[in-house]
Amino acid sequence: MTAAPAGRPRDPGVDERITRAAAEVYGSEGWARFSVDAVARRAGVGKASIYLRWPNKEALLAAVFASRLAGVQDIDTGSVRDDLVAMARQVLHAFLDEAGGAMLRLMLEADGIPAGREHLDRFLRSQATAARAIVHRGIDRGQLSRDTSVTLLLDTISGGALNHALVAPAPLRGKVAAGADRYAEELVDFVLASVTAPGRGTSPPAAVSRPDPACG
Repeated sequence: MTAAPAGRPRDPGVDERITRAAAEVYGSEGWARFSVDAVARRAGVGKASIYLRWPNKEALLAAVFASRLAGVQDIDTGSVRDDLVAMARQVLHAFLDEAGGAMLRLMLEADGIPAGREHLDRFLRSQATAARAIVHRGIDRGQLSRDTSVTLLLDTISGGALNHALVAPAPLRGKVAAGADRYAEELVDFVLASVTAPGRGTSPPAAVSRPDPACG
């Protein structure tokens, strides 16, 4: 007969509360004022509960980045427009959801935080990988012209999503987040109007895009 393990098992609800609080503290205060004390107060737990799970504030914040700032997934819907909307929605929610403030902070402070640059680069690489796959599929299906630039498409959609989050006033962030899915559709439709030839899904004429080595 196997003996029961000593001690009480960890409560995943507490883990969730702590990482959510850590994301909020980092997003509002930055790395310089990020502390286990502040996270414990925000989460409503004792510091011992945090140290039971993570040895220091560096490990705690790394756990936040790993679990709450997931990368962008490539979603193949069969339509280049819908694929790009799915990508744009993921980027918008990364900036606007409860951990959005942490994502915005990380973009400013990544080089000064242990493992910060690694996590930011992982997120950015996932965007580029998803965008490249979407554009190549769109070209193969005849939904995009062959000279469509992955770089310009990614810069425009991801840059638009980032700017949308940055300019949202703090009191209205909840409302902006609630409208993020619709905004993603409007943003993608606007961008596609300049890169989609007539008869491929949008009516405006295609503009000539500069060739992109990433599409080669």
